[in-house]
Amino acid sequence: MNLELSEEQAAVRQLAEEFVGREIAPHVVEWDRSENVDKSIVKKLGVLGFLGLTIDEEYGGSGGDHLAYCLVTEELGRGDSSVRGIVSVSLGLVTKTIASWGSEEQKRAWLPRLTSGDALGCFGLTEPGTGSDAGNLSTKAVRDGASGDYVINGAKMFITNGTWADVVLLFARTNDTPGHRGVSAFLVPTDTPGLTRRTIHGKLGLRGQATAELVLDDVRVPAGALLGPEGKGFSIAMSALAKGRMSVAAGCVGIARAALDAAVAYAGEREQFGKSIAHYQLVQELISDISVDVDAARLLTWRVADLIDRGEEFATAASKAKLFASEAAVRCANNALQVFGGYGYIDEYPVGKLLRDARVMTLYEGTSQIQKLIIGRAETGVSAF
Repeated sequence: MNLELSEEQAAVRQLAEEFVGREIAPHVVEWDRSENVDKSIVKKLGVLGFLGLTIDEEYGGSGGDHLAYCLVTEELGRGDSSVRGIVSVSLGLVTKTIASWGSEEQKRAWLPRLTSGDALGCFGLTEPGTGSDAGNLSTKAVRDGASGDYVINGAKMFITNGTWADVVLLFARTNDTPGHRGVSAFLVPTDTPGLTRRTIHGKLGLRGQATAELVLDDVRVPAGALLGPEGKGFSIAMSALAKGRMSVAAGCVGIARAALDAAVAYAGEREQFGKSIAHYQLVQELISDISVDVDAARLLTWRVADLIDRGEEFATAASKAKLFASEAAVRCANNALQVFGGYGYIDEYPVGKLLRDARVMTLYEGTSQIQKLIIGRAETGVSAF
């Protein structure tokens, strides 16, 4: 692949960088302390086209390739991972999935609203009792023979955008077939009677992000809410998550970059023993380790974008990128905190938040252990499940 950015890609990255400096950076500490990102950011993301990247202009999207999408999510991750998550979930997991699997009616109904920021999506897969074992979810959608509607009962947990979203891409069991074969996907408007949402407070990181528990009590949706064929929900979820892992990896590159920038700046300013700590070899070692991790994580992530844009198989590469980049983000933030010393431990300085935000990246959209199982299965041909 050609690693030189096109003029269009460079312009998109600059636009995202300027947006972060203007609309995100001044508010990061306030949003983190209050556990609340200003919701007006959603429409601003839509106006600039960030919620429509890679989506056809016919449906209100802004087009562009997956590398441009990675560039934007990296910049957003550098600014505030809570904002990056808004885009990664609504666009990366929901909008792209509707574009790939939706009927023409579903595309016309949802894509223009989602890409413009007039609506937001969330991904309803994880449940209180099922995380990594998503194929054994217990939420049920039962067909009402009289009306043809589906009646859904169950609960979802740790749902990003959950209290802000206008539509849930919801996964539920539609028959008694054990495992993933009985799972189907639905588009459920969040104002549907019987659907309630509760904000989850007290998170270690991503504190400004709207994370929620969803409870579905006799939620009735028409047959037209079914996304894709009945029984194909698990395949739909896995295809969404494969691309979503690229987005998480790009956001982790952003965290690592922010850690590098902060560590370099602080090392040049902080003086000990009569000179800046940047002069000391062990401080330079910490910074050099961060720098290498940034470049390696970015290259793994860009490879995924290149594979997707060329129409080649990318799922294993996405798992490699997500695994490495998420673990690297934790290392980078931790090394940056070490450069800051005691000041890194208080939230007036950025590195503590970077470390808290980075930690969850090794957990969601597939834990590091799940990524290793996926990679191991690809290499050996033997499933560990």
